[in-house]
Amino acid sequence: MKKISFRNDVLPLKNELYRLALRITLNPAEAEDVVQETMIKVWNRREQWEQIESIEAFCLTICRNLSLDKTRKMAIYDQSLDANEHDKPDRSHSANPEEKAIQQDRIELVRRLIDGLPEKQRSVMQLRDFEGKSYKEIAAIMNISEEQVKVNIFRARQTIKQKYIQVEQYGL
Repeated sequence: MKKISFRNDVLPLKNELYRLALRITLNPAEAEDVVQETMIKVWNRREQWEQIESIEAFCLTICRNLSLDKTRKMAIYDQSLDANEHDKPDRSHSANPEEKAIQQDRIELVRRLIDGLPEKQRSVMQLRDFEGKSYKEIAAIMNISEEQVKVNIFRARQTIKQKYIQVEQYGL
């Protein structure tokens, strides 16, 4: 096992922890609180760092569990992300304002569909598609088998695809 440093190994994970917490809590302020609590818990367990195989998986697991606890306590499943705060600028070469508006509506629709997924599917999709984690890493973080990870990702993608097609064809 390598020597783990809070500054070099744990602090650089804060953005990744924030994105995971945000995807679960759907609330930027709550996600910031979860990241802070995660950092405190990791620091308080510094004596155990030598036995940890992956400090990243350890941190992400704590963050996930704290996020889930917070959502259960606050019952905020029905809130969605603040689109204005998290949208990235449109880098497409489309000069047509109508096309930009349509594209923005589609992005918002996909975001709402992802927010509507069950927590486990939302989390595995966040870790795989947005964070780029391997199936093995996701399984370790979420304490499930790699097969369950694959099934949850497949189901999440299928649900989003079906609902997206349904909305595009028939409207809301």
